[in-house]
Amino acid sequence: MTTPLHVLVTGATGRTGAIVVQKLQQRPEQFVARGFARSEAKVKELFGTTEGVYLGDIGDPDRLKAALEGCDALVILTSAVPQMKAPPEPGQQPEFVYAEGGTPEQVDYQGQLNQIGAARAVGVKHIVLVGSMGGTNEQHPLNRMANGNILIWKRKAEAYLIGSGIDYTIIRAGGLQDQPGGQRELIVGKDDALLANPPDGVPTSIPRADVAEVVVQALIAPNARNKAFDVISKPAGTPGAVVTTDFAALFEETTPGL
Repeated sequence: MTTPLHVLVTGATGRTGAIVVQKLQQRPEQFVARGFARSEAKVKELFGTTEGVYLGDIGDPDRLKAALEGCDALVILTSAVPQMKAPPEPGQQPEFVYAEGGTPEQVDYQGQLNQIGAARAVGVKHIVLVGSMGGTNEQHPLNRMANGNILIWKRKAEAYLIGSGIDYTIIRAGGLQDQPGGQRELIVGKDDALLANPPDGVPTSIPRADVAEVVVQALIAPNARNKAFDVISKPAGTPGAVVTTDFAALFEETTPGL
């Protein structure tokens, strides 16, 4: 009988983070899940209890170390979130801003470096980082949003993780959908090639639940380690598509390095 992996999920109250926590909790023979989040009220709303969840900020390395003590793996699901300034006037484009202390540089770069540093300090062996496709394009619309360069900062943090000496899995998801998982064929790629030339015109999107399953599978699949890849899905019901269930085979299609 194998010993369950102790895993900390940061961003545990986010829409994807909460699914990852729930999936880990559903497999107690494989995982002991911990969460890390800022809002006690949101934790209680989502999970019904704060048991197993550390409250804190990713800007606090000591709190991160306390949450990570005894963990085998860390899943990073934190991200800066742009906010609309005000409803736009008819015919005008909406304007966005990042909250004070919540810019991409602070959250997606320094916040991730804090998490990686804390994980290294306590001996975590594997970090799964969930990012976004588009980081090779400085002109991507998400980079221009509130002049935050969010995908560029994410990419810099990914490079730091690769150089950290800790085993990594970097999952760059396409556009996230609130749709059921386990119903689609997943496609992996590299360096935004899927954005530039999606196969057969497949939309460059993926359900959050499928991303969460890729995270869970990456924690236990040896051939997911030290890999970085983009991932999208074929639409449910696509003729000829084969629903992805063999994740070891999927990870065989991925490669090391940024």
